[in-house]
Amino acid sequence: MRTKKVILFLFIAYFMIGCGQEKENELSFRQFMQSKTENSSPAAAKMVGSLRERSNEEEVTITFPKGRYDFYENSSFVREYYISNHDQVNPKRVVFALENLKNVTIDGQGSEFVFHGRMIPFALSGCENVTLKNFSVDFEVPALRQLEILEVDKESDVLEATICPGENYRIEEGKLVVLGEGYEYRPFVSMAFREDKRLSYRRGDVSFNPESVTEIAPDTFRIEGWNQVNVTSPGERYALRTYYRPTPGIFINESKNSVLENVTVHYAEGMGLLAQMSENITLEGFNVCLKGEEDPRYFTTQADATHFSACKGTIISKNGLYEGMADDAINVHGTYLKVFERPADNILHARYMHPQAWGFKWGEPGDSVQFVESEKMELVGNHVNTIKEIRALDRPTYFGAKEFEIVFNDSLPKEISGEGAYGIENLTWTPEVLFSGNTIRNNRARGTLFSTPKKVICENNLFDHTHGTAILLCGDCNGWYETGSCREVIIRNNKFVNALSANYQFTNAVISIYPEIPNLEEQEKFFHSGIVIENNTFEMFDRPLLYAKSTDGLQFRNNTITYNNAFDPFHWNEHIFFFEKVDNVLIENNEFEKGLSREDDVRVELSEDGAVRVNGNN
Repeated sequence: MRTKKVILFLFIAYFMIGCGQEKENELSFRQFMQSKTENSSPAAAKMVGSLRERSNEEEVTITFPKGRYDFYENSSFVREYYISNHDQVNPKRVVFALENLKNVTIDGQGSEFVFHGRMIPFALSGCENVTLKNFSVDFEVPALRQLEILEVDKESDVLEATICPGENYRIEEGKLVVLGEGYEYRPFVSMAFREDKRLSYRRGDVSFNPESVTEIAPDTFRIEGWNQVNVTSPGERYALRTYYRPTPGIFINESKNSVLENVTVHYAEGMGLLAQMSENITLEGFNVCLKGEEDPRYFTTQADATHFSACKGTIISKNGLYEGMADDAINVHGTYLKVFERPADNILHARYMHPQAWGFKWGEPGDSVQFVESEKMELVGNHVNTIKEIRALDRPTYFGAKEFEIVFNDSLPKEISGEGAYGIENLTWTPEVLFSGNTIRNNRARGTLFSTPKKVICENNLFDHTHGTAILLCGDCNGWYETGSCREVIIRNNKFVNALSANYQFTNAVISIYPEIPNLEEQEKFFHSGIVIENNTFEMFDRPLLYAKSTDGLQFRNNTITYNNAFDPFHWNEHIFFFEKVDNVLIENNEFEKGLSREDDVRVELSEDGAVRVNGNN
């Protein structure tokens, strides 16, 4: 009997210790909230403060009882952040400012997080092993607005339309002014959607410049003198916008091992997710999408769904839905610095060039770098150098800087100077990428953009009516200053449906390998290499399938190409394959519904004879 009592006592003690451990390592957001409060920002601030007080070595999970949580600018954090590919306006409001934390999981358990004002919902900076999961991000009053066309009077040059979301606007001297929570603007451009949520055929970046807008009823306008009157019809929608990108939905900066699982962003005024100078990022079931078929909005983010600038390690993006964005589903690149002075044999002064990409860390001692001549986008020398020292020239630290002095361990190629046009590329901060099982549909511009020398696998995705190019491999040290050359890209087992129904930058075919090279004729060294496109299905209404420039080693094999009459062919590129300055290109064992003629369907320029082989296609 005594033995049974001892066992029972030990069991109870073990159970209590276990409960204590579970309680210590799992906290409920409810304990940080005051009862019956509309603004959850003070509770978020308390939660963040509690995490900062804990030991970073302990794992902790914050759970949110499933529900709706509203977050306002009042009681949110104020931060100065410099965010790649966004407008560098500071300070910024941040609700969940997760900084220098480790081993933290935030589990929304299916909750809706709704934000008010112009802010960053989540910022991870200097973090390690942080996981966000099971919640959605939306804004109560998005900056983008949507017009639904009710009536069209072409003779009178008049449209009638309603605005969504309603309210939060005013008419000033015949112009529409959009009112956000704490800001306002006048839209001047739009995305045109058909009633079925597809973007309108051949209408990319439609200007919004009517002569007058008159309110004829609440949320209902009479619009006169807009150049869309002759091409629009009742039921179409226009997402009104500017090109302003103040804040992403989720910001990851100088962090390691970040995971987002079952997180959905319905709207952000910049990117859905922007990561910079971070290592190992996993997106599993991360979505930038509408709220379902009944969602009255047709738009989601102001720019890319996901964007990775100067990251390293591995980027994994799997099983996501990306739709209604004003730019790519994913963009992976680094940033070229432009050389403006060479004060010593192993020292360069260089600067960030693009107005939306500066102020954040560019490199560290020990990083490997290479140099390009910008006009020809050609490597200077074959030697990879390393950074010995790097410091900001125009700020006390790299934070907020545009210009740097970089000391290299080895002497530099003699031709590099501030007199010419030379860029510096950081090779250390380049990632491998797995983009798999995702759906990209009904978005502006491009589907995916990869610019990294590490291995890229793009597989098992559905590209469904991307308005421009479905896949782009770029590289540009002249305008966007986004690195760099691709060395190993595998594009396989994807399905492409009616891509390229409008023209945008770099959209020469459904798959466009298009580095920006002003002086292509004099280029001697190829930019991209090692690209395999295999076992994909293309459903096409037009002809341009694959365009490649400055590429050595390209295989297009075992693909199936069918044709439909969904739209009228219109593209200026009338060739299925169009190659400029390429070598070692192989097109073989593909099934073309209408056949393939080497003479009529394959155009080759600035290439040696035999650069392109066409074998075994039907």
